[in-house]
Order: sequence, then C-alpha cells, then structure tokens
Amino acid sequence: MEASPRRADAARNDERILAAARAVFVADPAAPISAVAHEAGVGIGALYRRYPSKEVLLQTLCADGLRRYIEVGERYLVAGLDPWEAFAGFLSGIVESDVHSLTVHLAGTFTPTEERRGLVTTANALTTRLMKKVHRAKAVRADLDLNDLPMLFEQMSAIRVRDEERTRALRRRYVAVLLDALRPEAASGKLPGVPPTDEELGERWVRD
Repeated sequence: MEASPRRADAARNDERILAAARAVFVADPAAPISAVAHEAGVGIGALYRRYPSKEVLLQTLCADGLRRYIEVGERYLVAGLDPWEAFAGFLSGIVESDVHSLTVHLAGTFTPTEERRGLVTTANALTTRLMKKVHRAKAVRADLDLNDLPMLFEQMSAIRVRDEERTRALRRRYVAVLLDALRPEAASGKLPGVPPTDEELGERWVRD
C-alpha cells in the first residue's frame, strides 16, 4: 500500500530536517534551531511540528548515531569472520559512518534519555564481544583496551575539511595508518599510562 502524498511529503521533510541538523550541529553544536530550518529549506513551524525543541532534535541525532554503531558492530560479529578482518572492518565502518560526530561530538549539549542509555548498553556489549574475540585470537596488540577505542574514534572524527569527499578520503588514509599501529607486530613496547576509565568517558555526557 503506497503512502499518501501528505505522508510522503512529511517523510521527505523529516529526512531533509535530519540531514540539515547533522550538517549544522556537527559544524557547531551551539547553533540555533533556526539554522537547521534554513539549511533544510523548511519553515520553522514545520520543523517544530516534527521536533518540538532543539533538545529533542539533538537526542534524535545521537540515537541515530548509536544505531549506526550497532549496525556496524553486528555486521562484523558474524561467525566465521577472521578476527583481524572483523576488527579492521568494524573500526573502518564506524569511522566511515561518522558515528562519533553524532554522539560524543554532541555530548553535554542535551540531556541523555533512557533510549540513549539502552542503545549505549547494546553498543558497549557488541564492542566488548568483538574485543574479546580479537584478543583471544591475538589479532591486535595485547595492551589495546576496550576504552581506548572511543578515543581513537574521536581522533578520526576530528579529521574534517570543507569538502565531504575529501574528508572521507583523508579519514581512510589515517584509519589505514592506525590499523597498522594496532597490529601485534607493531608493538615495540607497552603503551604508556593507562586507558581512560568508564567514569572519564561518561563525564562528557554530563550537561554543562
């Protein structure tokens, strides 16, 4: 059964709004919601009918980012996949999806919801399973910790130039460098210091 013209139009508006919100808030999380309406080419009233506040829009973007993360994680946890290929595919997929621009980049700009907490629990469980798999197989350097990954993802998401295609190309370049550094044979000594704690990772989500 085909959607009614009104529903189809509303879906297109919603898609434009979310795409515009990603572009606006990735560039500046403090931008006003009116900037999203302008970028999307919709009236502010149409935007507010779908998203009653900037808070709700930011929460939606973050949830979308976490769902992308989960989708990538599930893709590379299939049985029989070579552990290193699973790890490399997972790391590359997260960076390619620009997940952290929709999650940690927006941390502290909105109040976390129960939906977000549930998605985070699922995402963390998937990452834990993957890390256990690659460590058992000795596919990555032994001192790479689960909590190192968010920091590595953030470093990759910070690579950004005006041209989106060029941004993707540069990220692929540095993901390749990073992956080589994470192979067991690349470890010339133990990593200095200790990885971030759960508390340190979580404190960024406390709203200012």
